[in-house]
Amino acid sequence: MNIVDSCGWLEYFANGANADFFAPIIENEKKLLVPHVVVYEVTRRLVHLRGESAAHLAQAFLSKGRLVALDAKGLSQAAFNAHQHKLAMADAMIWQTAVDHAATIYTQDADFLDLPHVIYREK
Repeated sequence: MNIVDSCGWLEYFANGANADFFAPIIENEKKLLVPHVVVYEVTRRLVHLRGESAAHLAQAFLSKGRLVALDAKGLSQAAFNAHQHKLAMADAMIWQTAVDHAATIYTQDADFLDLPHVIYREK
């Protein structure tokens, strides 16, 4: 299973320099998990940058993957991971979701760089 973090989705939607890196992962919907926090972050950023219509289009596309959420135990573990690995809340939640689902995270966010089960592409 695969997870693309928020910056990867935004790079893909913007057709940025690393869009081709994220495209095969995003387009393989059968293996794609989408954490709820990613839906929130991507929607929030697109509303700000491109407006509501772009955010609605992206939301529909995000929903093609399997939406997943953390339960109370997963959220607690994410908090411990945030402290241990010095991660922001959303990053810790994304990483914990990957751990819970034995998934690989694809990202260009250097905060994930030293974590296991992460494939990093420099911005």
